[in-house]
Amino acid sequence: MAEAAPLYDTYSRAPLRFERGEGVWLITEGGERYLDFGAGVAVTSVGHGNPHVVAALKEQADKVWHLSNIYEIPGQERLAKRLTDATFADKVFFTNSGAEALECAIKTARRYQFSKGHPERFHIITFEGAFHGRTLATIAAGGQEKYLEGFGPKTPGFDQVPFGDIEAVRAAITDATAAILIEPVQGEGGVRPATAEFMKALRQICDEKGLLLILDEVQTGVGRTGKLFAHEWSGITPDIMAVAKGIGGGFPLGACLATSEAASGMKAGTHGSTYGGNPLAMAVGSAVLDVILADGFLEHVRDVALVFRQGLASLEDRYPDVIEDVRGEGLLLGVKAAVPSAELLQAIRAAHLLGVPAGDNVIRLLPPLVVTAEEAREGLARLERAAESIRASKVKKTA
Repeated sequence: MAEAAPLYDTYSRAPLRFERGEGVWLITEGGERYLDFGAGVAVTSVGHGNPHVVAALKEQADKVWHLSNIYEIPGQERLAKRLTDATFADKVFFTNSGAEALECAIKTARRYQFSKGHPERFHIITFEGAFHGRTLATIAAGGQEKYLEGFGPKTPGFDQVPFGDIEAVRAAITDATAAILIEPVQGEGGVRPATAEFMKALRQICDEKGLLLILDEVQTGVGRTGKLFAHEWSGITPDIMAVAKGIGGGFPLGACLATSEAASGMKAGTHGSTYGGNPLAMAVGSAVLDVILADGFLEHVRDVALVFRQGLASLEDRYPDVIEDVRGEGLLLGVKAAVPSAELLQAIRAAHLLGVPAGDNVIRLLPPLVVTAEEAREGLARLERAAESIRASKVKKTA
């Protein structure tokens, strides 16, 4: 009888074991090379083994790793200043993950209303198909039954409406509403972008009703869509924003950004983190920003994204029996499969290309942002091979 695995059985893992990475490539223990268009679910923003980021980590590792927030941490002040200089925000709270950044955002919004004399205003309007994390509050915010089942009563205070339905948003607002929380592009929900008009309407509603607009840019942020943050495409700014994934380039790092007004209720003792903002994370986060904010980098992301999107559109035209739709923004792209998405995912892995499953029968393609046009074309060629293999298999079955 086989010995039971010592790990929780919470993941359905692919039978692949990677030993090292180089740029947009992952190499298995056996030496096989895979083109990584999953990037650890939009995390490895500046590629595997980025020399500048690795050097920053090593330099800091020789100094001090952890201090806790009992003391001042200069790296936090430096990175926070860079983030506030580049965004709408005035204040930053550092976390270790996206879910923690969302928890901070939710607490910030509720505490704001409380501090303004409205403790009854703690409800947050969220959207069907959303994914905000795996904590008890964030699975309630996401509202998806498959994540809520078996964990007791749903954490109260989250009111869901259909994605993109502005009248449903208006109808959901009550005297208990504190904020609206949205992903500019739903990643886990199937790579569904919100329109600029919808985002502008949400901003207007929040201004009219005294609500805070919270953006979950955990997956869409730090250059992923070709702007530093996805909300820039719609020309609006939030009051609070959750960031993670790409900001650490693979190191666990998240942040909650807010205006001074939105963060005004977060006084000493109202929130905290043991590891959040540790010196190692700050050194890595700052090095990642060096790359992302360099002259021409975001233009590069947009240029490669155009090549990639055009290639995907061509594949959609030529393989309608395999690819039903292509959607997304920048290098956050989704291929809606015309076959079961698990079948397409298996086929692209067989072509040594990596992607990430999502809702609505979609496979996400999320290459590191340093991907070149040539590497994008190589990914397209591998996706075409996968589509050919699926088509051939269907022909064989009907023969």
